[in-house]
Formats: sequence, C-alpha cells, structure tokens
Amino acid sequence: MSNLSEVIRIRAIARGRVQGVGFRYTTLSRARMLGVVGWVRNLPSGEVEVEVQALRDVANGFIEWLRVGCRSAVVVDIGVAEVTVDPDADSFMIR
Repeated sequence: MSNLSEVIRIRAIARGRVQGVGFRYTTLSRARMLGVVGWVRNLPSGEVEVEVQALRDVANGFIEWLRVGCRSAVVVDIGVAEVTVDPDADSFMIR
C-alpha cells in the first residue's frame, strides 16, 4: 500500500438481509478486485461487520458499494466509523 498518510481504515456494520445471501463472499471478491485490505464477518445480531483499509477514495467507494452489496442482499442501513490504520494489514479475508 502507498503512503500511510493517504490511507484510511473504515469499520462498517451492514444491517438488513445480509446473512445467508452470499454477502461476505461477494464482499471478499470485490475487495480483492479493488486491492483493498481488511476483513468481513457475520455478527450474532444478524448484521455483517466489515473493515476496509485503502486510499481514501477507494475506501469510500468500497463503502458506497456495500450499501448495495450482493444482488440477493437487502441492505437497509450501514453504520460507518473511521478507525486506526493497521500498518501490518496485507490482505482481505473472511473471519
């Protein structure tokens, strides 16, 4: 990844019909396509949590994509917060 001062890390919580519809796998595919790092996981609450780290424009674009997600998902809300950059992050994974 380039200069860390240009990189941000965002945590997002997707709410709606986001589990059991391929949301995590579609998110993984999209992340790898864009070259972002971070992770995605299901929460016991039925929500999906995502952390994405990339250049600011790429990370913000990724979050906008999450608002739609995969075709079979119905995202009704996304909570977003900027968090501390992880300088050791080097891949995107499903947790």
